Amino acid sequence: MARQIQFTETGGPEVLELVDVEPRDPGPGEIRIANRAVGLNFIDIYVRTGLYPAQPPSGLGTEGAGVVDAVGEGVEDFAEGDRVAYAQGPLGAYAEYITMDAEKAIALPEAIDFETAAAGMLKGLTVQYLLRQTYAIGEDDTILFHAAAGGVGSIACQWAHALGAHVIGTVSNEDKAGIAKRNGAWMTIDYTRESVPERVRELTDGAMVPVVYDSVGKDTWKDSLACLSKRGLMVSFGNASGPVEGVNLAELNKGGSLFVTRPSLNGYADTRERFEMMCDDLFAVLESGDVKIKIGQRFALEDAAEAHRALANRETTGSTILTL
Repeated sequence: MARQIQFTETGGPEVLELVDVEPRDPGPGEIRIANRAVGLNFIDIYVRTGLYPAQPPSGLGTEGAGVVDAVGEGVEDFAEGDRVAYAQGPLGAYAEYITMDAEKAIALPEAIDFETAAAGMLKGLTVQYLLRQTYAIGEDDTILFHAAAGGVGSIACQWAHALGAHVIGTVSNEDKAGIAKRNGAWMTIDYTRESVPERVRELTDGAMVPVVYDSVGKDTWKDSLACLSKRGLMVSFGNASGPVEGVNLAELNKGGSLFVTRPSLNGYADTRERFEMMCDDLFAVLESGDVKIKIGQRFALEDAAEAHRALANRETTGSTILTL
């Protein structure tokens, strides 16, 4: 038997329960992984609350790192004892063991430890597609990134800085402003005290920015559009404050022929070849030191509900992991 976090109904953090389950043997094309660390992400809250569909009783989490414990028929790329990481596993990563399609796992370089991988796979691959594919930022680009001190934002500030871009990051207090700047942000805006569009206008001498990366959603949608230059791109990749609804396409015309996209990791890492390319890109910046994964919080597996409360209340900085 092994421990796993499950929920039998959607709702608040209190619906999460620690249960004992029998780890499933891998079928053809699958591997079983003994997790060493598990990543916590805002998408897990969306699943728990029912914003993203799941069929209870259900496990939770899709990201982690560990050691291959068993190999199914036909798997040639992995063997028992291999170090691996994953970001697109089936729901159930909040557990001591997870069985999954071998195609969704990647060999973990020896230079990257399990906690770093668990904290950085999903967020790092998200930043990879945001900065390198959705809008390929270049040297001297000035961009706006919301929640710059969070898990994704901290990685984005470092990676964008390494690419020569100037990041304007939004934060909620001075402490988080300091975190964003230490991670390479050029300037920060405290959205609790300042008008984000007005401050962006000042910082860019009226030019505004070609791209806005927004994981907040409903509360920042209009301000984000107002920060864009003509033909700018609004990248809405999360719903921390709630989903964006009632989009008026006329606003895009009014703002100057703006573009909007709602990307996801699954939409970019949709083939094994693309997944490996994105992982190679991420591992390269981790190994070079251009990007360091800041683990701001560690919770034991049984304290997953407490971890969810902290994340939902924006009490976290950097990445959060569950330890096993």
